[in-house]
Amino acid sequence: MQRDGDSQAESGGDQVRPEFEFRPAGSIPKPARPSQGFFRGEKDHPALITEAQTSLEQQHRDRVRRYTMIMAFRIPCLVGAAIAYSVWGNWVISLLIIGVSVPLPWIAVLIANDRPPRSKDEPSRWDGRWNQTALESGQHRAIDG
Repeated sequence: MQRDGDSQAESGGDQVRPEFEFRPAGSIPKPARPSQGFFRGEKDHPALITEAQTSLEQQHRDRVRRYTMIMAFRIPCLVGAAIAYSVWGNWVISLLIIGVSVPLPWIAVLIANDRPPRSKDEPSRWDGRWNQTALESGQHRAIDG
């Protein structure tokens, strides 16, 4: 009977088969084309297989990108106001266009500082305080000192 660690030659078997086959470097043939995975670009971006949230760095990059996109909309508003004034000569239309761009920095800051949306799997932290009974009110004796 063959025990763990014994080869077949030691245990009386007539056929010796190595447990691992060693090959020299470069002897393993490479595939004709690299595997692309099921979707294109899958090799570049690993699949998310955990329930972990995105990293803080990624959240920061996303917030900066949102802020930049909203603030970048302000420049075309100002240019559009100048073009509208030069084409129509009407300052009311130009002021309306500029008026649209005035709250954009405030909106951009609010949106950029917002946390990522909650997932449906994230538990609700509300503890239902409206169901708790109030302390009883009534006459209490006070101790005068």
